[in-house]
Amino acid sequence: MIAIWQALLLHSPARTVLLLALISGLIAESLTGCSSRSQIPDSLGARLVAQGFSSPDELVPSPDSTGRLFVVDQVGLIWIVADGKRLDKPFLDIRDRLVQLTPFYDERGLLGLAFHPQFAANGLFYVYYSAPLRAGLSSDTWDHTTHISQFKISAHDPDQADPFSERVVLAIDKPGYNFEGGGLAFGSDGYLYIGTGDSVRDPSAEAGRYAQDTYSLLGKILRIDVNAMDADAITDDYHIPAGNPFAHNGGLPEVFAYGFRNPYRIWFDQEPTTAGPRLFVADVGQAMMEEADLVVKGGNYGWPIQEGTTCFNSQQWNQPLPRCGRAGLANPILEYPHAGKASALIGGVVYRGSVLPELSGGILFGDWGRGPQSLFVAFPPLDGSDLWSIQHIPVRLPNSTSGQLLGIALDQDSKLYLLTKDPGMGPVGQTGKVYQIVPH
Repeated sequence: MIAIWQALLLHSPARTVLLLALISGLIAESLTGCSSRSQIPDSLGARLVAQGFSSPDELVPSPDSTGRLFVVDQVGLIWIVADGKRLDKPFLDIRDRLVQLTPFYDERGLLGLAFHPQFAANGLFYVYYSAPLRAGLSSDTWDHTTHISQFKISAHDPDQADPFSERVVLAIDKPGYNFEGGGLAFGSDGYLYIGTGDSVRDPSAEAGRYAQDTYSLLGKILRIDVNAMDADAITDDYHIPAGNPFAHNGGLPEVFAYGFRNPYRIWFDQEPTTAGPRLFVADVGQAMMEEADLVVKGGNYGWPIQEGTTCFNSQQWNQPLPRCGRAGLANPILEYPHAGKASALIGGVVYRGSVLPELSGGILFGDWGRGPQSLFVAFPPLDGSDLWSIQHIPVRLPNSTSGQLLGIALDQDSKLYLLTKDPGMGPVGQTGKVYQIVPH
């Protein structure tokens, strides 16, 4: 997400008319340009599924056969939606374990959920949340401590988690309140992947301080094995997979890939390919570009050397440098200008459902600033270029209200969902809604 003060800075009168014209032209071309897929729907409809959330930022389908949907609310709650309605009691309530959130705007909170691959047998799941700063650290330097925690489902009620079962698997101290990351996902290898933001104390002076440092856990995709706990583990709580690029030297062993600003969401496409399952990351930009990346082990995704494919200027964010040291950097698979209402890429899923077959194989994503009425699909290039083509698909909500898009998700039947809330506020109130996308 983009911080409010950054948005004001980037859209101030000081920006030149020439820059505005350039960026407006780029965003129009990138977001509404022609796609190689001629059958993309002109628009889609939406059906309200559940409401009354504060700030629903993720929806995860139950890995069993119950068809339940687990909705993560940033304020520290996980709700179950079953049989078309939200259950009265939250599945998990850890509001008392979160750092105090700012009502006006906050990127911290309960941000991620992933079920263990053997959830049906062991009842384990993992969450990503912002806890108060751990003891012994100065609040002059540090802001809070992120917890990657394991919980277990209640032995007596499958619709309730055991709040006393928490085991903090990994604790990461963060100097800033922003660029928090939050993505969690299990790969087909059984390992847990974690997206951490480049959370700096002062973005105006420290942009990209940690992302290129392989000895920092910030601005990274991490990979750990939560199943092994023995004398060979790096801690009592997890193993380092033997294939991690810095397992033995050159960086922290948890690091799988680096050079990210704010990998707010990560997701796998499990469809078999010659290279195996693909890991995608939506990396929210700073000033000029939004991007999504196809991540490989040991890859360097450029922040703060580049933002998308644009050379980042740490001294004047809206004036890209004419050149930068790109050697060894991986380019994104898609990008679009961070301008106008476009302010933060909210991704995403690879769609392989039957309801909207014309979108099959595409990445579906949206933008926080453009709201839930705007959905985008991106397809791999057919012309040999590097960047995927992007096409805009308007979404017609049943009540025609605007708002902010917080998440996109698929259930086990590949039905598509949007998570939204009203604009102009942080994680407060009860304006959060979940919509299912339907043909219009």
